[in-house]
Order: sequence, then C-alpha cells, then structure tokens
Amino acid sequence: MTALPATMTAIEITRPGGPEVLVPTTRPVPVHGPREVLVAVEAAGVNRPDALQRTGGYPPPLGASDIPGLEVAGRIVAIGPSAGPWKVGDKVTALVAGGGYAEYVTVDGANCLPWPDGYDAVRAAALPETFFTVWSNVFDRAGLQPGERFLVHGGTSGIGTTAIQLAKAFGATVFATAGNDEKVEVCRSLGADVGINYRTEDFVERVKAATAGEGVDVILDMVGGDYIDRNYEAAAVEGRIVQIAFLRGAKQTVNFTRLMLKRLTHTGSTLRARDVAFKAKLAAALEENVWPLLASGKVAPVIDTVLPLGEAAKAHERLEADHVGKIILTVDGR
Repeated sequence: MTALPATMTAIEITRPGGPEVLVPTTRPVPVHGPREVLVAVEAAGVNRPDALQRTGGYPPPLGASDIPGLEVAGRIVAIGPSAGPWKVGDKVTALVAGGGYAEYVTVDGANCLPWPDGYDAVRAAALPETFFTVWSNVFDRAGLQPGERFLVHGGTSGIGTTAIQLAKAFGATVFATAGNDEKVEVCRSLGADVGINYRTEDFVERVKAATAGEGVDVILDMVGGDYIDRNYEAAAVEGRIVQIAFLRGAKQTVNFTRLMLKRLTHTGSTLRARDVAFKAKLAAALEENVWPLLASGKVAPVIDTVLPLGEAAKAHERLEADHVGKIILTVDGR
C-alpha cells in the first residue's frame, strides 16, 4: 500500500468575506478515529452553506474542520477498526460536517454510501448534501405521500432539482418556482407538473388555479421573508411547510390566522449539526429507497459546473450567479 503523505492541499477561509477569501493552503492530512475512514477526495460538492460559512454566518459545529465542504466522493485509503464493512479501495460518497474542500477528509463510516452503479466521482459528489436534505425534510419530516401535491421554491437549485425528481419519482404532483422562463422549462424537464416564473407570476394564484383552490400538501421553502405568509395561503388544509433556509430573511411579520384555520404544520431543520446516528439513518434510507433510482437513471443529479479544487473562489462566484444544479470541485490527478 502506498504511504500516505503528511500534508495535503486544502481551501481555507482566510477571513469572512467574498469568494476571494477562499485560498489554497497546506494542511496536515487528518487522522481518522476508530469509527472513521480516511477518504482520498476525488470530487467535492459546493453548496449554499459553504458560502454562508465563508461570510461568517454558518460556523462549523464543535469539533468539525474549519475547512469548508459538506460532501465528497473518493476512495478509502485508511480505515478504523470500528468503521463498519468498508475496506481500503472502496469508492464512497459521504456527507461530512466540514473539510470537503481538501485532498483528504475523515468521515464516520456510517455516513458513507457506495457510488451508485455507473457513477463517476463528479456525479457521486453531487449527491449527499441535497439528497440527505430532501429525504430528511420532504419525506421524513413532512411525510410526503404518493398522490399529494408538492411545491418547491428555487426549483433549479441543487436542492430544487433533487426535490422535483424525488417527489415525482414517489408519486407526487410537483409544483416548482424558478426565476425565468428557461429555468421553468428545466423544472418541467425534471418532472415538475407546474412550473411557475416567480418574477412574472404569483405562485399563490398559480397554485390555487391548478388545484381548484385547494392548495398544496407539502412546501419546501428556502426563501423565507415574505414567502412565509404566502406559503400559508398556498398550502392546503393540513398542509406541511418545511423551512430549510432564509434567502429573503429570517424575520417577517406573518398573519398566523391561516396556520390555525388550515391546521398547518410549519417546521424546519438544519442538517450539518445533526449527530452521526441521525445521518446514518438517512444514509440507510437513501441506499434502500433512492440509490436504485440513481442506478437506473430515473433520478440523476444536475451538474452545472466542474472546476479544479484550486479554483474554489470561482466556484463560489458561480454559486452566487445564475446557475442550474450542482457545482463540483475536482482534485487534480485523481
């Protein structure tokens, strides 16, 4: 077996700020614990929480690496004695609490998944953050059922493209909002039954028109702000709204009358700080319910841009621009 290097290239946040604060640096290769594996990273996903961390708004959980990056794909190069059934050389994709923008990362063995059949590192790295998030919030937390109506805001984001496909694959009628007509067509191509251009149309009116005034059963919202009150209006009786971000702000004056009259449930969650056991349950559910859909091609990640690790700043510029789907960093030579 080839000896591991003592150091690696990683991307650090030199100070809170714009994409330019992401700078390559040299760090020690992390040491895995008894339940962990060490992964030689081949590709890493870029996500909104990374940008929030970069600006100082989303610090890593206690004990997590300060290096950004929440999802990786690569090969196991070292393994702890209690890390599960993995072996050196296995190709895995993993949800991590930090450290993904690097040549090596440690992760609990229970939070790893095999690459779906036919996948390469880029597509495998595009899976964990969005698929864990959507499964946890839409299917576990909101309990979306076949035949129900589902609305996702930001339909062409990484979360949105995943949510549309999974909701459709499991038998829901899917509504999606997007910022222009071209993006609306992307949503439809992924399975959305109703695409709504939120710049030119009122999503509440479109939902009501398409449902004979009944509304949708589940809403996945990452917008917040004035969408909170409008979601209550668009929701059906006994509707469930799951909040996962606040791109328009976390504070808003809201009329809660509809919450009472419709018997709505408005909940929310974050994933990064959840413990290993919680993420392990999600991983097991995904491997059983979703990995076959990925292997068959019925569901697939949408890739917007692929850049080398050293261009993480450019990746964040793209993240904050008009992109569709996932942005991926690759490690040179792997």
